[in-house]
Amino acid sequence: MARRRRGRSINGWLAVDKPLEITSSTVVNKVRRLLDAAKAGHGGTLDPLATGVLPIAFGEATKTVAYVMDGSKSYRVTLKFGEARSTDDAEGEVIATSDHRPDAEEIKAVLGEFTGEIQQVPPKFSAIKVNGKRAYDLARRDEDVVLKPRPILIKDLRLVDMPDRDHAVFEVISGKGAYMRSLARDIALRLGSVGYISALRRTSAGPFPETSSIPLEELLAMEPDAVLEKLLPVETALDDIPALALTEVEAQRLASGQPVGLLAVAKRSCLETPVVQDEIVCAMLDNRAVALVEICGSEIRPVRVFNL
Repeated sequence: MARRRRGRSINGWLAVDKPLEITSSTVVNKVRRLLDAAKAGHGGTLDPLATGVLPIAFGEATKTVAYVMDGSKSYRVTLKFGEARSTDDAEGEVIATSDHRPDAEEIKAVLGEFTGEIQQVPPKFSAIKVNGKRAYDLARRDEDVVLKPRPILIKDLRLVDMPDRDHAVFEVISGKGAYMRSLARDIALRLGSVGYISALRRTSAGPFPETSSIPLEELLAMEPDAVLEKLLPVETALDDIPALALTEVEAQRLASGQPVGLLAVAKRSCLETPVVQDEIVCAMLDNRAVALVEICGSEIRPVRVFNL
C-alpha cells in the first residue's frame, strides 16, 4: 500500500531573512515544521556565515525553483584585506598575509575588470563536484582540489564604503553561479594584497527583495495561519517569462497532459515579443499558472503541470 504523504498541501513562496550561523536547509526545515508543510525547498543556498534573502518554495512552487536560482541576485559584500583564508571567508584558517592596503581610488580603478562576463575559479570549499565528490569534502580531507575557471556574469559592482583601511564594502548584482567569496578573493589579489569576505548579505534573489523578507526569528514566533497570509503565489517566480492566456477548455487539456493549438492562444495573449520554438512559457488561466509549456511547431505542449 502506498505511503500517505505527511503534512499539509501548501503552495507558494515565502521570503525569509536568514540569520547568521545557520544553514539554509535548517531554515527551510524550521519553517516547514512550523507550517506542517508536506514539501518545501529553497531558491539558492546561503552559507552559514551569510545573511539575507532566502526564498522558500512550498508544494507546487518547488517546480519553479530553477527560475529563481537562474535569476539575478544582489549582495552587500564586505572584503577584509590583509589575510587570505582557506575558505575565502571568516570560517577558514589563515593561509597568507599581506601588509598592502589599497585605497578607494585603487579599488575603483580595477572594478571594471570584474564586471560583465568574466572567468571565475570557485572556492575550494564549495559544493561543486570533482570526479563525483563535493569539493568541500575533498578540501576538508586536505586532498588536492583543482577547480577550473568558468564563466559568470557580474552585472554591477560598486564600492560603497570603506569604514577603515582594512575593509571595503561592495554592492554586487550577479547572475547564476557567481561566488562572492571568489570575487572578493580575486579583487584583493588584483590589488596586490590578499583578502576574504568578513560579512555577506544577500539583498535580493530573483523577484524577492530584502524589503519583503521576514526575519526567521519573527517568523517562528508567528501563528501558522498568520504566516500563510504572507505566502506569495507560485507565479511569483515566473514574472520574467512570457505568459499565455488560456480558456477553461484549453487549461483542462494542458492540465491533463494534452497539447493545445498555438495560433488562437498567441493571438489572445497579445505578447510584446512573439514566442519562439522550444521556448518555455507560462500558460495561465486568469491569474493562475496552469503549466510551464513549450512551443513545438503549431502546438503548445505541457512540460510541468501545476496541481493547484
